[in-house]
Amino acid sequence: MTAVLTRRPGLAGLRAASDRSPLHLVCLALVGLVVAAALFAPWAAPHDPNAVDLGGALAGPSADHPLGVDAAGRDTLSRLLLGARTSLLGPLGVVVLSTLAGVAVGTAAAWRGGWLDSVLSRCTELVFAFPGMLLAILVISVYGEGLLAPVVALGVAYLPYVSRLTRSLVLAERARPYVSAYQVQGHSALQICLRHILPNIAPVVLAQSTINFGYALMDLAGLSFLGLGVPPLTPDWGRMVFDGQAAIQHGYPLSAILPCVLVVLTVVAFNVVGERWADRVARRDR
Repeated sequence: MTAVLTRRPGLAGLRAASDRSPLHLVCLALVGLVVAAALFAPWAAPHDPNAVDLGGALAGPSADHPLGVDAAGRDTLSRLLLGARTSLLGPLGVVVLSTLAGVAVGTAAAWRGGWLDSVLSRCTELVFAFPGMLLAILVISVYGEGLLAPVVALGVAYLPYVSRLTRSLVLAERARPYVSAYQVQGHSALQICLRHILPNIAPVVLAQSTINFGYALMDLAGLSFLGLGVPPLTPDWGRMVFDGQAAIQHGYPLSAILPCVLVVLTVVAFNVVGERWADRVARRDR
């Protein structure tokens, strides 16, 4: 039998030239800067982020401390740079967990159908009905503060978004002629899904995951702001906002405002990049 040609645009289709608005380019550059800060923070930070100097607490910007220090005398710039690593690591864990599990659940539901599809769909609907932040707070109350518990809880909460999207995409791909041709040739369901279907739907799933990354960053920052996230000494943007509340009352808002601004800008940047990515995929498939 002649070889079957699979429609496999993959990620290469996203490299095609398209209209790029200034907003998209700015957001893309901001994402790159934040990621670079997270990667090179240990070498770029001018001071130890946990070095306490109570004598110089709440000092304003200076040559030695360009962004001043917080209520504990810790350098704000150093904590912002190191905080980028923690602030991005958590959402990355949420996205990886929710994407891998969601793709597996959605693919199984779409391919097998029947009772398995019904059971998995009802389970994801139950997760939809339970707010992710509330689930994270309940898990933290049991296992204590840290990054692992909220990451796992939010990963479970974000799973239905990915699984529903994957299910609809796999159903559309399974109806294409090349899937039937591969089945006739004797390829297993696992081979067809891994080698052909999943590569075809990967750009759409990754676009959704990019958007989920921004929301996960916001959720984890909110938990840290409530004092339920990372431990107190860990540099983290949400934790810095929490620690900076006392500084605001003393007339020094930078230690709280700067991480808050970074959280907002980073969330917006990831959402814009993810939505533009999704738009490109949608235009390509028309």
